[in-house]
Amino acid sequence: MAAKKILMLVGDFVEDYEVMVPFQMLLMVGHEVSAVCPDKKAGDTVATAIHDFEGHQTYTEKPGHNFALNATFAEIDAASFDALVIPGGRAPEYLRLNDKVLDLVRHFAENDKPIAAICHGPQILAAAGVLQGKSVCPYPAVGPEVTLGGGKSIPPSDTFDNAHVDGKLVTGPAWPAHPAWIRSFLEVLGTKIEP
Repeated sequence: MAAKKILMLVGDFVEDYEVMVPFQMLLMVGHEVSAVCPDKKAGDTVATAIHDFEGHQTYTEKPGHNFALNATFAEIDAASFDALVIPGGRAPEYLRLNDKVLDLVRHFAENDKPIAAICHGPQILAAAGVLQGKSVCPYPAVGPEVTLGGGKSIPPSDTFDNAHVDGKLVTGPAWPAHPAWIRSFLEVLGTKIEP
């Protein structure tokens, strides 16, 4: 397997599991992952939030860990990366207001590079205008944005553990989908997965 350079786009109150687990798993299999946040530099941290499903009409939110960034947003060159990962949580709702973030996302989509987005991550894809004709499995509350962005929203499984692949776009509804979502993303990246 050839190691890929992967950009991870995060912000304050990114979902804890959705940033920590993919970051560590992608490093574990030999890929290089650069985690960045607008207006922050390598060594800075973002606050995370733990979202859980505890029987309420929506998820609950609790403080998570601080996640250390290992690259500086202002210094990255999108052309030097092979793929993009967008975790969920509350970060996407404000990151999608940043024109540089949207331009960055458009680079990956327009150059047909793999993109993995989970939970609320597709909010950024919708704001960037890259979902036209795509099918996406987001967190259900993001479904209307996917549809308004020209995409088709695929419902999650009852246990939120499914992933969906449309070309080089890999999506999942929430962190219970990590096994399927990360496996699918690795396959799109060309990483051979042995059962």
